[in-house]
Amino acid sequence: MKSSIESPWSVGEVAERFELPTNVLRHWESVGLLRPARDTAGRRRYGQDDVVRIAVIQRSKAAGMTLDQIAVLLDDGSAGRHEVLQRHLDDLDRRMEDMRRSREMTEHAMGCRSHDIATCPRFRASVKDVLARL
Repeated sequence: MKSSIESPWSVGEVAERFELPTNVLRHWESVGLLRPARDTAGRRRYGQDDVVRIAVIQRSKAAGMTLDQIAVLLDDGSAGRHEVLQRHLDDLDRRMEDMRRSREMTEHAMGCRSHDIATCPRFRASVKDVLARL
């Protein structure tokens, strides 16, 4: 976040800086991911720790974590924390392998001279594991 706004920040300021609708921040609070302080008028006031949590939530969501998984990530006392995080790591590894294969297929398709890429033997070889499920 830019430092032009002094901490603590309002929900609108934080939402704008993170390019999020304010209702998303309110939802994250309602499910226990955020706990911003309140001023004397009851308005949310986000401090530095809150904005770090928001950044962690955004990064984790972009990596495919659910809000439940993120809640476990942010709670070091959560039962089964390591198991939940290990399952996420396993899922990331699987998706990264899928992306690697997709990249190889796309790179091959870019230079392949076959009119119908699906008839190219090398291209077909890249999906034989999927075909093996039939």
